[in-house]
Amino acid sequence: MNMIKTIDELNAVKAAAAEVVNVRVNGKDTGVKDVLVCGGTGCTSSGSLKIIKKLEEEVEKNGLKDKVNIIKTGCFGLCALGPIMIVYPEGTFYSKMEEEHIPEIVESHLKNGVPVKKYLYAETVDGDNIKSLNDTAFYAKQHRVALRNCGMISPEHIEEYIARDGYQALYKVLTSMSQDDVINTILASGLRGRGGAGFPTGRKWQLAKDLVKDADQKFVCCNADEGDPGAFMDRSVLEGDRIP
Repeated sequence: MNMIKTIDELNAVKAAAAEVVNVRVNGKDTGVKDVLVCGGTGCTSSGSLKIIKKLEEEVEKNGLKDKVNIIKTGCFGLCALGPIMIVYPEGTFYSKMEEEHIPEIVESHLKNGVPVKKYLYAETVDGDNIKSLNDTAFYAKQHRVALRNCGMISPEHIEEYIARDGYQALYKVLTSMSQDDVINTILASGLRGRGGAGFPTGRKWQLAKDLVKDADQKFVCCNADEGDPGAFMDRSVLEGDRIP
């Protein structure tokens, strides 16, 4: 992708990529299926990369390369059920995937449109009715903010991040806000660290601005360590979303 220099160029990329991402976000049926395989730490440790490789082999063998997109995503959240695989636009939820499951799923579901019920997450199957991922008890009441893109986009493709409003806030900051405007917005939001201290993020940014006023360049380091028991920091966001 060429360097983006204007908001019009950014919005053009957003519009083009939105057609692809809408298969997952809005369930838009374009005749092409998106197969999302979790590439988070939990699913990777239980073999999701082998699932992706087997999918690629079987999709090519069945002549479906133009009809199926295989996407490695960040964490879906249900690590105990990994490797997880979701087929869009319907949102069909396959759990605890194994390599030997893949040929049957490709033949039956991806090629002929018939999900393989025995490999689906049990809660999603009710006779002939199959619920989507978003209708399960784990997800139905969730309203994701920081994690809204995790498990939905490929963090390795910047266009998908842009399709989900990526860099729109950066454009606003660079064109219509002062440094103090930005810091005050973060302070007012109440955003703070998720470690033991819970230090306000706006205060950190204020310190970075004020401590050495004449510095020609300053750095803010992101520590995404999760060494504190029970703490949730930013590793999952860094792995699963495109970070500016």
